[in-house]
Parts: sequence; C-alpha cells; structure tokens
Amino acid sequence: MLTLFTDTDTDITPAQAQKYGYRLISMPYSHGGKTVFPYEDFETFDAHGFYQMLRSGVLPTTSAISYEKYIEYFEPEFAAGNDIFYVHFSRAMTATFDAMDLAVKALKEKYPDRRFYEVDTKGITIISLNIVLEIGDWFASGKTPEEVLSLAETEVDRFAVYFFADDLKFFARSGRVSGIAGTMGSILGIRPIIYMDTNGKMVSVGKETGRNNAMKRLLAYVDELGDDLYSHRVIVGHADAPRIAGQIVDALRNKYGEKLEILLADVNPTAGSHCGPDTVGICFHAIHR
Repeated sequence: MLTLFTDTDTDITPAQAQKYGYRLISMPYSHGGKTVFPYEDFETFDAHGFYQMLRSGVLPTTSAISYEKYIEYFEPEFAAGNDIFYVHFSRAMTATFDAMDLAVKALKEKYPDRRFYEVDTKGITIISLNIVLEIGDWFASGKTPEEVLSLAETEVDRFAVYFFADDLKFFARSGRVSGIAGTMGSILGIRPIIYMDTNGKMVSVGKETGRNNAMKRLLAYVDELGDDLYSHRVIVGHADAPRIAGQIVDALRNKYGEKLEILLADVNPTAGSHCGPDTVGICFHAIHR
C-alpha cells in the first residue's frame, strides 16, 4: 500500500486532502508565545480573522518541525507496511527537510523494505497546491509512484506562479525575497512582481505602480506563458483579498471563457505570516516558469 502526504504550506484544505487521500503534515506558526499547528489546533482556517490579526500589527514567526515530529507522521505508515509518497513545498525555503531526511534515514534503517518517495514542488502556496492536485489526479488515474516521479521531473517546472503584496514589511522582515525594502509598497505604492524560480526560491522580476497595474501584469504573464490552460487548473490565491481575487477571476473568465477551470485558494497562515494581508497571485500551467 502507498500513503500520500503533503503539507499545509501547499494551501491544501482538509477536504481536498481527503478527496485525494493525502495525509497532512502541519507547518506551524507562532505568535504571543503560542505555536499553532494548522488543521491540528483548528479544523477550519479563519483566513479573515488571521489576516485581520496581522493588520492589527501582529507579526507571527514560523519554524521548522522537528525530527521527532516527522517520526510521528511517518513511522505508523512504515510500521503498517505502507510506502510513503510526499509532495512538499520547496526545500530551498526551509531547513525543515534536513530534519525530515534524518528521520527518513532512521526509519528506513528500521524498516528496510519500505520505500519513501518525494516530489519537491519548488514552490509554496498555490503553485504547490496546483502540483499536489495534479499529482493526486495522476494517482487517481492509476499511475505508479515511478510513473509519477518521471512525470514530475518535467511537469513541476511547467507550473508558474506570479504574485504581489500590498504591504511589503512582512516580506522585508522574513528576508525571503532579496532586494525588497519594507517601505517600498506602503509609501510609494510600488508593488514588486514576484515569482518562484526553478530553484524553488522567490525572485522579484519587476515592479508596478498601483494595484491595477500589478493585476494587469499578472494577467499578462498568463497570456505570455500559459500553455494548455484548458487541460489544467488555474489557481488564484489571496491573503484575505477576495475583491482583488474576484477581479482577477473575472478578467480570466472574460479572456478565456467558462471552460477554464479556476480555483480560489486562501493563502495558508504559515506562508501568510511572510507575505502578509492582501497578497494576490495566479498559478497556471506554462511553457516555463
């Protein structure tokens, strides 16, 4: 038997995970001296409440999960005779996978007949979600783990994501995107356009003045790079910005029609602690990232 895993940094909801048979690994965030594990410490993510908290001045921190936590997730599956296939967010963004590697090494020594497969989505939030759902579809169609790994070698880099944030103090504090000053967006109205590169890192690829121009820039990337859009999902993600996200969805509908499959997703709280409220992005199947 094979057990699928993904993590909460991919924006997947428990309902989506259940549909595809994924078990969820919870990536935590902390504030006020308390560490919160999404979908373990709460059942439903209150996106509006969380981002209102950030708007009020709270700046959560995030941390890697421990070796022991990975053992807790994985050992019951190996002990039951199941192999594991884990589709996760970018290794390049965290040290948590160092602890995972040590845990998997120890478990494979203890359970030498078990297999551990992984796919690095080289992204986070909606680009990871798109890949997680795509891989879920492949397994549902009967593909083997080896076939999925082979497909993922090329397809992971065929999903692109572009996004912008309204308040850059969160990105500036986290240091996840180099060269961004925290005052840039709030004082000048400048919104850097950010994407996930093929190394799994966030890179600023330009800037726009004003939200409307930033939205147009995101849509222009879909026009320029989009590939076989009708055979794949387009995901619009937002950090409590439903009006902006809705405008992007409307623009996509006007351009591509009702046959285009569009999903809306809330940016998860762990990633949201770094991007902040009113971040909006588009993920789509592309000729390249």
